[in-house]
Amino acid sequence: MFIQTESTPNPATLKFLPGKPVLKQGTLDMPTREAAAQSPLAGKLFDIPNVGGVFFGADFISVTKTDGDWQQMKPAILGAIMEHYMSGAPIVANEAAAADDDEFFDAADTETVATIKDLIETRVRPAVAGDGGDITFRGFKEGVVFLQMKGACSGCPSSTATLQHGIQNLLRHFVPEVTEVRPI
Repeated sequence: MFIQTESTPNPATLKFLPGKPVLKQGTLDMPTREAAAQSPLAGKLFDIPNVGGVFFGADFISVTKTDGDWQQMKPAILGAIMEHYMSGAPIVANEAAAADDDEFFDAADTETVATIKDLIETRVRPAVAGDGGDITFRGFKEGVVFLQMKGACSGCPSSTATLQHGIQNLLRHFVPEVTEVRPI
């Protein structure tokens, strides 16, 4: 098994591509050891010193470090991922746990929200997944779009620029009702 690694815009996060599916649907953000209890693989990764977060996408695993050097951590992370895949154990105990949280918006804004969600799904999420993270729609109220940043995007130094200049400008261009984009 050959696992590729890619850097992300967040220097504290590294993306691992096992060449096999990770999640069948959705994403799963485990920013703490407690949240990782639902995944045997994430539990193994949190056993590695300085691992501070694990994120699963469709075909990648992002690992965020709290401290330390990637050159020292990478072999242990690669070993844990490889060992897990070789064992045949499930990635998560219940993949339904990857489902997103509730959304909020006024029923009168249903059509606007559908357009916003479509733009996020087709133009934003694929690009962000390429960087080892995910951004999901959480709500829309009084012209403000609320998005949740996960994986490499959470805590990334360039996430504010991504939101303010990239996503906000995109949404304002296609959806005049949007006045601002904020992270949750």
